[in-house]
Amino acid sequence: MSNTPSEQRLRDLALLRRVRDRIDREYAQPLDVEALARGVHMSAGHLSRQFRQAYGESPYGYLMTRRIERAMALLRRGDLSVTEVCFAVGCASLGTFSTRFAELVGMPPSVYKRAAAQGSAQLPACVAKQVTRPIRNQEARLVEP
Repeated sequence: MSNTPSEQRLRDLALLRRVRDRIDREYAQPLDVEALARGVHMSAGHLSRQFRQAYGESPYGYLMTRRIERAMALLRRGDLSVTEVCFAVGCASLGTFSTRFAELVGMPPSVYKRAAAQGSAQLPACVAKQVTRPIRNQEARLVEP
């Protein structure tokens, strides 16, 4: 059975979608690139390169974006502390969580929680989710290798 480059690329994209879907589903679980790569029978390096080429960020970056997105929703709810939110979304380190949150959102999680309690309380949840979606800032994108 001969594989053309386009057939192989389609198979790789299907595997990358499986990885992305797994991250979307299991963002709160302990996930690392090696485990994600094993799940689709790729090396960690190959998965990272292919994922970045397909989606514009590393698997770890995508995972952290999903975690921060979920954290934003939990912080808007207002009934959990920043530490509780950190662990609820699968982060093991409050420092790493706070740093990444500030990079993606533009403010620390505690400030976001206070601002959300004051400002977006009038917005329906579906609208708040869309307008507050974390977007990687250009400065961070330029620094990453």
